[in-house]
Amino acid sequence: MSLNATPRSNRLHIGIFGKRNSGKSSLINAITGHKTAIVSELAGTTTDPVYKSMEIYGLGPCVLIDTAGFDDEGEIGALRVEKTREAVDKTDIALVVMDSAKDTDSVKEWLNIFLKEKKIPTILVLNKADLLTDVEETRNLLEKAVGLKPIVVSAKDRTGIEEIRGAIIRHLPEDYDAQTITSGLVQEGDLVLLVMPQDIQAPKGRLILPQVQTTRELLDKKCVVISVTTDKLDDALKALARPPQVIITDSQAFRTVYEKKPAESKLTSFSILYAGYKGDLDYYLKSVRAIDGLTEDSRVLIAEACTHAPLTEDIGREKIPNLLRKKIGEKLKIEVVSGTDFPKDLTPYDLIIQCGACMFNRKYVLSRIAKAKEQKVPMTNYGVVLAYLVGILDKISFN
Repeated sequence: MSLNATPRSNRLHIGIFGKRNSGKSSLINAITGHKTAIVSELAGTTTDPVYKSMEIYGLGPCVLIDTAGFDDEGEIGALRVEKTREAVDKTDIALVVMDSAKDTDSVKEWLNIFLKEKKIPTILVLNKADLLTDVEETRNLLEKAVGLKPIVVSAKDRTGIEEIRGAIIRHLPEDYDAQTITSGLVQEGDLVLLVMPQDIQAPKGRLILPQVQTTRELLDKKCVVISVTTDKLDDALKALARPPQVIITDSQAFRTVYEKKPAESKLTSFSILYAGYKGDLDYYLKSVRAIDGLTEDSRVLIAEACTHAPLTEDIGREKIPNLLRKKIGEKLKIEVVSGTDFPKDLTPYDLIIQCGACMFNRKYVLSRIAKAKEQKVPMTNYGVVLAYLVGILDKISFN
């Protein structure tokens, strides 16, 4: 196992859950082959969830999530359990760890959350087999109590670990890794022009993550890829022997690029591609129409994945709010949250606008959308909103 450069947001997220002192951290260390997590005989050693990016043989790039015990107690314990619940929203596959067949009620409650509410593939693990006097009897009692046959392991002796790895492979979601950024948009040999204004938010000397990931995917698909900044778009088009099949731009440059693009070239943006790659594009397209019903008494929530210090011309904090207020009125109420801050109660809002979410995994973005749908709140994303506000949403290619 080794670290690699695959972004955390693109990795399979494996959550390790269980009661305090059931051996969750020891199990992670056994799976990774490293002292990844702190191990202690004291209950409650793990506080906030710990996210460890690894590459595991047979699985590829993964993120292992070590969580606090879901039986934690007291005021601080309740906060830890809440963080564990938040980690569930990012989990693609759950490992539920037990060290006996006792006290199964809380485990059954969490299994109900994983299997029924969240529909997360779940593997039950009976740990500390080295301490059990009758492993088979304990295994049978546990299966009868919670309805899942556990895999028996000893994190201390590192027995049963390969069986866990095999079970994870068998439990991979059917659609996992099926989604691609440019799914259905390009084919081998296509000429693709990337228009990439260098936003002041971008780290100096580097491209932002969606630009990097999209470029890599296009190269993997054997496309001919050309990149320019917005001010060099005219020069690039003149230099080409044929019009590009596809032009992908930053959403902020939609209007400029649309007015200059060849008629036969498809146009889309990084953010719109990520709307389908990370989220629910159909719901985003349906929800953006809610803008027409907004008034100055309405409330809009803008959700950023990044936790950067806002600068002038920030797309989420300045450009989109300015465009919305120009259309709706200056008194329109707009709130911004960043990172994993996301209100549980969404009903006060008339519209939620999510960024491209390149820093989140798809499972987490879909969990946000599910909450919005459940509370009947429209939710869309930056690229869809910008295309709609400049009047070219019906001219954009989505796949």
